[in-house]
Amino acid sequence: MTDFTQTPQTGTIILAGATGELGFLIAGFIIRRGATVKALVRKGSVNARIPELRRLGAEVIEVDFNSVSELTRACSGGTCVVSALSGLRDVIVETQTRLLNAAVEAGVPRFIPSDYSIDFTRLPEGSNRNLDLRREFSTRLNNAPITPTSILNGMFTDLLTGQAPVVLFKIKRVLYWGDADQPMDFTTMRDTAAYTAAAALDSATPRILRIAGEVATIRDIQNAAAEVTGEKFGTLRAGSLGFLGLMIRITRSLSPKNDEVFPPWQGMQYLHNMLSGKPKLNPLDNDRYPEIRWTLIREVLATAR
Repeated sequence: MTDFTQTPQTGTIILAGATGELGFLIAGFIIRRGATVKALVRKGSVNARIPELRRLGAEVIEVDFNSVSELTRACSGGTCVVSALSGLRDVIVETQTRLLNAAVEAGVPRFIPSDYSIDFTRLPEGSNRNLDLRREFSTRLNNAPITPTSILNGMFTDLLTGQAPVVLFKIKRVLYWGDADQPMDFTTMRDTAAYTAAAALDSATPRILRIAGEVATIRDIQNAAAEVTGEKFGTLRAGSLGFLGLMIRITRSLSPKNDEVFPPWQGMQYLHNMLSGKPKLNPLDNDRYPEIRWTLIREVLATAR
């Protein structure tokens, strides 16, 4: 459990994407630290989390995300802009660019983009559509007169109980391609949010912060599943990484539309990247905020029983 008994922190964080699951958690952790949150939401939005944000103590500001002038006024007085926006190019590149320009115009000194991923800087272009968009925006961010910090957390551990069908509880197997001993990075959404809140209030962050709630192989996940269920789990190798790559291409070509943020083939791309070892996070910055206690894979898997 994260301890916030320390001296309250000051700062005004401009938060975009606060009505999303990750953004809402970030808002809560910033407020728990004693700082101010200005949550930017789309004009006319009726998202159920808006009243919840107000109850937490956030100031909710309705803006037109297509208007740099409106975004600039909303960013006024901010000490850091944090983006937790989710989408494709129109959001990750274009909307974030408008938000970036507004932050610069308003004199905000720092910007944390919506990265929250494996290390896309180590991946070849074209290996992951969503991460290519983050790389494109990263180039714009690096050229802006503002201090940027990206937070890279591997895969959200929470996905192991649903969207990432790796742990197959019904047949007691852990599915994989390639090498079962390849180390991979996992961090829960909650821990990522807690770390992002700390980084947003830390004026001395480097360009990239890398975190992993747990570094684990397929065999480690197998052992964690067996531990929480009390049953024997095996592994299920579905083929080589080359075969998984072929499956991705076929699935993508058969997809009726490719304008979804997370179609099935996108998750397959992400898993392919992780199992390749190329985007492994190194070095890790877990110890930067010692009050954060990291959630282990077995703790997450226990919630799926």
